[in-house]
Amino acid sequence: MGLQKLIVRTLMKLPESWILKLAGGEPVVIDGRTMDPRVQLLAAQGAKAPSMTTLPIEEARKNADDGLAMLDGKPRRTVAVLNRTIPGPGGDLHVRVYTPAGATGPLPGIVYYHMGGCVIGGLETCNTFCSILADDCRAIVVSVDYRLAPENKFPAPMEDAISSYQWVADNAEALGIDNTRLGIGGDSAGGWLSAVVCQHRKKEGLPQPKAQLLIYPATDVTAEGGSRESCKDVYPLTVEIMDWFMDQVMNSPDEKNDVRASPAKSDDMSGLAPAIITTAGFDVLRDQGEAYANQLRAAGVPVTYRCYDSLCHAYTAFSGTVPAAKAACEEIARDMARALG
Repeated sequence: MGLQKLIVRTLMKLPESWILKLAGGEPVVIDGRTMDPRVQLLAAQGAKAPSMTTLPIEEARKNADDGLAMLDGKPRRTVAVLNRTIPGPGGDLHVRVYTPAGATGPLPGIVYYHMGGCVIGGLETCNTFCSILADDCRAIVVSVDYRLAPENKFPAPMEDAISSYQWVADNAEALGIDNTRLGIGGDSAGGWLSAVVCQHRKKEGLPQPKAQLLIYPATDVTAEGGSRESCKDVYPLTVEIMDWFMDQVMNSPDEKNDVRASPAKSDDMSGLAPAIITTAGFDVLRDQGEAYANQLRAAGVPVTYRCYDSLCHAYTAFSGTVPAAKAACEEIARDMARALG
C-alpha cells in the first residue's frame, strides 16, 4: 500500500503531456468536455481492477477505502478532531467533530454525510474534505457515519441523516455551534441524504438548514439518459456500480419512486434551504445535480451551481493527486462559508 501510494503520487507529478501518454495518448472527450489528464490516468488504471460489483461487500469496502486513501490529500493540521457517538434510531452513531484552530464563541456548523452509495465509505472517506470545510468556513463540522446497506436497507440511512441533523441542532450550544447558522451537506450519497433531510424538515414544519451543500448528488434514482448514458463507463462511478448500489439499498424497485429515494420527485420545493450544488463533467450523476438545481431555482430557492467540467465523480477525495480537484474543494468551501455567513 505504501509503495503503491508513492508510485501513484509520483506519476501524478509528471508533466501533463507525459501523463496523457501514460493514459492512452489521446484526451477523453465526452459531451464536449475534456477530461483532466490525471483523472484520465486514474481511470485507465482503475479499469484494470475488478469491479466492486463482483466482490464480497467487505472486500469492496476495503478496496474503495484503500483506493481513495492513495488519492486524497492530508487533513488540515490546524483543525482539531474529536471522535464520539451520538444516539441514532438504530443505535449509537459514530461521528467525527472538526473544530478550526482558535475557535471562540459559537461558530457556524455543518452536518456532513460521506459518499459511497449508502453501501461503502465512512468517516475516513471525507476526512480531508471535512477538515477543509472546517478550516475555510471557520465552522464546526460534524461528520456522520450513518448505517450502510445491505445490512441496513432503505430507509435506514435516511433515518440516520434526519436524526443526526436534529441531534446536532438540539445540542448546538454544547458543540459550540450557532444553530441559526447550521448547514448540511454531503457528496454523492451524502448529497442525496442532505436533500432528503431538507425535504423532511419542510414536511414536518421544522426550521431549514442555513444552507444545503449537495456535491454530485443522486436526486432521482429512476433517471435514464443524459449523462447516465454518455458517462456510463466512466471511472469511478459507472452505471453498473450505481445500479449495484441501488440493488443493495432498496428492498424493492418500487421504493425508487419514494421522495426519500428520489427527492427530485417532490412536487413542491419552495421554502427549502438555499443550495450550493456542484457536479462533475464526467459523472453519471451530472445531469441529476443540474436538474435539481434548476428545480430549486424554479421554486424560488437561491442556488449556486457549478460543474467542474474536467473532473469525475468523487473528486472531493482526490485533493492529494489532482490539483483541479483540490482547487474545486477549496472553492466549494468558500461558497459554503459565504452561505453560512
